Amino acid sequence: MKNIYTLLFCSILVTACSYKNTKIQQPQKAATTLDELYQQSTQILFKSRPATATMLGVDLQTVGGKYNDRLADFSPESEAQLRVQLRQTTDKLKNIQALVLDENKEVMQSLGRYFSGNKDFDIGYIDTWMGLSPFIINQINGPLIDVPNTLITNQQINSLGDAKDYIKRLDHYDLFVERILAKMSADSDNNWVPPLVIVNKSIASMKGFIKPPVNQHSFVTSFESKLKNNKTISVNDKKHMLDKVKLIVAIKVYPAYRNVVTALEDLSMSARSESGIWAQPNGAEYYKDAVKMLGDTDLTPAQIHQLGLDEVQRILKQMDAILKSQGMNSGTVGQRMTALNDDTRFLYEDSDAGRKQLLADLNGYINEISNRMDEQFATRPKYAVEVRKFPKSREESAPGGMYTNPPIDGSQPGIYWINLRDIKANPKFDLKTLTYHEAIPGHHWQIALNLEQESLPLLRRIAPYNAYIEGWALYSEKVAAEMGMYKNDPFSDLGRLKAELFRAVRLVVDTGLHYKKWTREQAIKYMAQTTGTVESDVVAEIERYMVWPGQALGYKLGMINILRLRDKSQKQLGNKFDIKAFHDLILLGGAVPMEVLNSKVEAWIKSQ
Repeated sequence: MKNIYTLLFCSILVTACSYKNTKIQQPQKAATTLDELYQQSTQILFKSRPATATMLGVDLQTVGGKYNDRLADFSPESEAQLRVQLRQTTDKLKNIQALVLDENKEVMQSLGRYFSGNKDFDIGYIDTWMGLSPFIINQINGPLIDVPNTLITNQQINSLGDAKDYIKRLDHYDLFVERILAKMSADSDNNWVPPLVIVNKSIASMKGFIKPPVNQHSFVTSFESKLKNNKTISVNDKKHMLDKVKLIVAIKVYPAYRNVVTALEDLSMSARSESGIWAQPNGAEYYKDAVKMLGDTDLTPAQIHQLGLDEVQRILKQMDAILKSQGMNSGTVGQRMTALNDDTRFLYEDSDAGRKQLLADLNGYINEISNRMDEQFATRPKYAVEVRKFPKSREESAPGGMYTNPPIDGSQPGIYWINLRDIKANPKFDLKTLTYHEAIPGHHWQIALNLEQESLPLLRRIAPYNAYIEGWALYSEKVAAEMGMYKNDPFSDLGRLKAELFRAVRLVVDTGLHYKKWTREQAIKYMAQTTGTVESDVVAEIERYMVWPGQALGYKLGMINILRLRDKSQKQLGNKFDIKAFHDLILLGGAVPMEVLNSKVEAWIKSQ
């Protein structure tokens, strides 16, 4: 016992000393040029989000110092400081007069606004993917989910120093969690409280994270696996450090998450029954801003809702035609799709062997379309992509599929994650389309090419514009169809239309929840009946929209705009139109606001 308490005391001492310097420091030298301001805004963001720097493998100079041994400070004070610093830097950018129209300046100003959130809302936290995210603790994202994923998946152990950095990071975990709870408490003091169903799902998610025995927790097993693969660390050092990780997880990580559960249980007493963001203080204004930032549109919520209804009807007619061609004539499209979910022709065996076959099929779809990409694309990314199943601890709250990008140095691949929680939720006719969306030519293709643009400021290479990124991925599904990837496979083409229908339904349910004041149950019923998707997926989706207002709008709105730009280019250029050149134009400038993309295409058409 004496050794354990000695380790605990040293651990606490190291943590206390290390955290003295975790606050974001004001840059010492005033930035005066555009490039200096780009560098300054990049450093401000990554200093405050060291786990994101780890995920991307950002060099130390860019961040302004070592970061793999640090965790972010999400306290109310640090969150406020981050937002103020980003806004100040963005204001300086605006005040510098460029001699010519400067796309970098325009996009970097936009990114400053994206990453700092709306100045009228100090709630939630700044997410490096979504900008302002309203609830710092929820069932699907946030630092208590995203940071562990990064440590487990992305933090590399290539040396003894790397291993010590990992341990030092874990040693900060109790204070890391304490400051997240302080932010949640500050928000609730301002009457900003998530819906009760979200609080309860968050409790289940936090309990699930610490359900395994300590020696089977992912923090331990991933570290152990990385140590085993390392030939430069001695056996004695490996054993000592593994024992230390187990101890820290036991005395710091697990108690911290139990504190989160307790805090959430207390919060549930005041949690809202309403499902939409409208019920929060000034929630209608928050949603308007989310529509603008994440939907990247000037359409009103009412107009988006009607657009969604119109798109649903258009796609249902196409699906009906395919279903009838396959002899399925009775019932609504949703009812017939529900029946297909039970058709054994399209179900994998609910076993380890069935899941292994599913993963093999996904890899086969990637290889098949990769061999055909030169038909439509002139530029191929250098980064690899790999299919992985979500770990058991994430299955309950994770989406059906997801992509995470590779680090800049390419030391790890991009990862296409698949949720195998409910094997029935992955019918065979859905999986080609999901693969084209998440991997090639969707997220992996676009994000990997974006990372390669070394001439752009770093923040532009990782720009997370939701409508552009999700719009491209949905557009990619259509491109795959145009390439003939569904030829002689009507059910997979039906799966493609089902996926597009799903995104059209998102326009309806997102605005339904947050603008029309629908209940969670109304939204679930509409989505389930319209799409025929299995209930487990529909519930997870609707609860996702409840914590990410506006995010679900980006897919269809972005796709519609990219298709509009392509159609306009084809009509105006005629025989001069080159689809490869068009795709290079869209992709090689990186993710941008739709206003910038529209201007680029207009200029390209004139230049031809």
